Amino acid sequence: MTFWQIFNMSFGFLGIQFGLALQNANVSRILQSFGADVEHLSYFWLAAPITGMIVQPIIGHYSDRTWCRLGRRRPYFLTGAILASIMLFLMPNSPSLAGFLSPLLIGAGILMIMDASINVAMEPFRALVADKLPSEQRTLGFSMQTSLIGIGAVVGAVLPYVLTNWFGMSNTPAVDGGVAPNVRTAFYIGSAVLLICVLWTVISTNEYPPEQGKKKEKDGGFLEIFKDFGRMPKTMVQLGVVQFFSWFALFSMWVYMTPAVAEHCYNTVDRNSVAFGNAGDWVGVLQGIYNGVAAVYAFLLPWIASKIGRKATHSLSLLLGALGFASFFLFKNPNLLIVSMIGVGIAWGSILAMPYSILAGSLPPAKMGVFMGIFNFFITIPQVCNGLLGGVLVNHVYGGHTIYAMVFSGLCLLIASISVIFVEDKDDPVQLRLFGKKKQQLN
Repeated sequence: MTFWQIFNMSFGFLGIQFGLALQNANVSRILQSFGADVEHLSYFWLAAPITGMIVQPIIGHYSDRTWCRLGRRRPYFLTGAILASIMLFLMPNSPSLAGFLSPLLIGAGILMIMDASINVAMEPFRALVADKLPSEQRTLGFSMQTSLIGIGAVVGAVLPYVLTNWFGMSNTPAVDGGVAPNVRTAFYIGSAVLLICVLWTVISTNEYPPEQGKKKEKDGGFLEIFKDFGRMPKTMVQLGVVQFFSWFALFSMWVYMTPAVAEHCYNTVDRNSVAFGNAGDWVGVLQGIYNGVAAVYAFLLPWIASKIGRKATHSLSLLLGALGFASFFLFKNPNLLIVSMIGVGIAWGSILAMPYSILAGSLPPAKMGVFMGIFNFFITIPQVCNGLLGGVLVNHVYGGHTIYAMVFSGLCLLIASISVIFVEDKDDPVQLRLFGKKKQQLN
């Protein structure tokens, strides 16, 4: 495929990540405004991994067997985009929707539906790249997705900061228990951007029809999905260890970064204070920085992987991310956290691309969707574990100081970096080239 065909095929991910970045940077802030305590934040964030764990294998399974006028994958990510856009619009309006339930419970419910919708939209995009690209273009395809993810995430994450500092919108709630005007407006914009970007891909990209006779293939339903769990290739299981520690670290960042920065750098835990609002806005900027670094770094990934291999590329990237997280504890000046986020951004860029590039070559084409969905378990399980343990760790291990959650994230990425070494990547062009040379020498 040409560069622009790959670009159009992946463009919808920009909108999905735009909305996801708004969620990641602001949901803890919104839920705290609704009355959530910091030690309970991780429980609300369980909505994302639990819905992903349920939704993605099912969507992958049925998208493998779907064919209609829109194709195989496109009907799913279009439906998910429409639902996610609606939830982004409703999220900051939770107090207005509260009748018999509190705004906190309404917000948590909307968060769960929004996560489910984003998962419906997201999973088929991964399978679409694997469907349409040969092995030698897959790193480019997933790197293109990562670049567009980074661009969308940068704009989405910094948008509340821009609305405050460039357009004068307030970053504090007008009433106790409300949502700051800059955050509310950013969610409205994100709702529109997500839908428009996914429509771009739906309109500009065609899919290959299934082989003759495959359209009416019998569907084994949920039982078939459970059988596929037992058919996971060795590479997928090995990557699962890497993914576990990678996503355990990322979940801590998304949940605790705002209170950690507010306390460690702005010396406040008052969620209604101006200092806390400034900390929340700056966290959005920092999340935009790491996503921007990921977008740029993604363009380098195919070149780096062609020189040292996909495994070494991913291991080195995770190591730099570990150093970035560990440095959070060293910096009291919030501006210096930009240095930390450069390392995190390098790891994030690799996490979004390299595991899928390594995995795709080990999967049967007819099962690409369902195995990509099952692979999501190695993303959601660590988040569920973190969600259940996060409050306990904050209270009983970190002494209520969430900055230590960032340090622990660094340790997790270090373990992930080491684990990559043991992954089997038979489809890596660099390894195949080296193996071919060794074989010739032996002969």
